[in-house]
Amino acid sequence: MTTETVRVVKPADDPQIGNLATPINSSPFTKAFIGNLPAYRAGLSPQRRGLEIGMAHGYLLFGPFAYTSQFRNTGVNDVVGLIEAVILVVILTICLSLYASVTPKKPIQTVTTPNTPASLETSEGWSEFASTFLIGGIGGAGFAYLLYEVFKSGVLETFGNLVQ
Repeated sequence: MTTETVRVVKPADDPQIGNLATPINSSPFTKAFIGNLPAYRAGLSPQRRGLEIGMAHGYLLFGPFAYTSQFRNTGVNDVVGLIEAVILVVILTICLSLYASVTPKKPIQTVTTPNTPASLETSEGWSEFASTFLIGGIGGAGFAYLLYEVFKSGVLETFGNLVQ
């Protein structure tokens, strides 16, 4: 009776690099999911990438700042959440601009992301990404604020009462 060892985790290319192919990172579902994110989606310009990623970050940053800041039990928690989200987006944009000012390295190709965007290999691409990240981030935070205000005002409850 012979026993065979089945290798679940194996090196993707050179074993000295440490890029391993596991059932999680090399599955078709994971590759499709990561490949459809704006950072890796094929055919997008740096402006479009920055706008989409900025909108998502601005939208998701509003909630934690509105609900967990020191003003959470006051009447201005929503405005403070908006202001803090915008401030963090500005700080992140400054960091992206600083990264764009140096010579950025080519994005690393892995098992999950074999085709990295060529537009993020240059300083110009990162500068365009950073400028639209700011616009998208502020817009996303503003949209989250407006959505919060609509739900808080009770407008949707009024429309629900009209249907009954």
